[in-house]
Amino acid sequence: MRLIDGKATAEEIKAEIAATVEQMVAEGRKRPHLAAILVGHDGGSETYVANKVKACERCGFKSTLIRFEDTVEEAELLQTIEKLNADADVDGFIVQLPLPRHISEQRVIQAIDYRKDVDGFHPVNVGRMSIGLPCFLPATPAGIVELLDRHGIPTKGAECVVLGRSNIVGKPVAQLLLQKHNPGDCTVTVCHSATRDLKEHTRRADIIIAALGQPGFVTADMVKPGVAIIDVGTTRVPDSSRKSGFRLSGDVDFEHVAPLCSWITPVPGGVGPMTICSLMKNTLLAARHEIYQ
Repeated sequence: MRLIDGKATAEEIKAEIAATVEQMVAEGRKRPHLAAILVGHDGGSETYVANKVKACERCGFKSTLIRFEDTVEEAELLQTIEKLNADADVDGFIVQLPLPRHISEQRVIQAIDYRKDVDGFHPVNVGRMSIGLPCFLPATPAGIVELLDRHGIPTKGAECVVLGRSNIVGKPVAQLLLQKHNPGDCTVTVCHSATRDLKEHTRRADIIIAALGQPGFVTADMVKPGVAIIDVGTTRVPDSSRKSGFRLSGDVDFEHVAPLCSWITPVPGGVGPMTICSLMKNTLLAARHEIYQ
């Protein structure tokens, strides 16, 4: 069993991005500028946005954080999005999800100019991705594919089972691994809450991507020896031995499943750092106008 070190891989990529940015600045071009909108004080979102700001510093980007209380009206949020759409200095921006229940996530996502949608959630980017056109790829799926590529995990002809069908991870990562390129060319099965005989699917998988948000869901009797597993889950579970009172748990029963794997991502330190890296890559593409003019 070998660990897929997302943290180390992300640091390599950020160093590559930083070198490109310094070259851009030396040529007289402006630094990439990423903005983020954060609504409320959700603990996970606070941490994630703080890590994005740190990543911007590491990559040599300019960053802006716009904060709202969770009582903000949808109309005010949409006005802010319009301003960012029109701001020529902002290359890309994200609205941190989830949003309060009184705000429509879909209206917010669709209000973002798709040319600045560095999260890759706008229907234009989702549609272009599905037919293999250049676009901003959603960050977590792009990070997963990058991990497979950089660790030399073969995908061509591989049986890949995706556990979960969310718009953020499950559906897009299935689309990416279906594409006729490398990494890709997988035979992909997407399993979900209505799937029958789940173990029949997972036991034949060469690659499993677990993105359910259910701690320890994938157990040793569900996998075959030599499988490669990407664990996307990051659920806070109580742990009195930790100062914080909790620990992060993945969707895989790591202790018992890892010995059977050829490769596996740890939680934390696997997919999470790559998600932020993908966002940095999209922002650089936006600043260089490599996807949209």
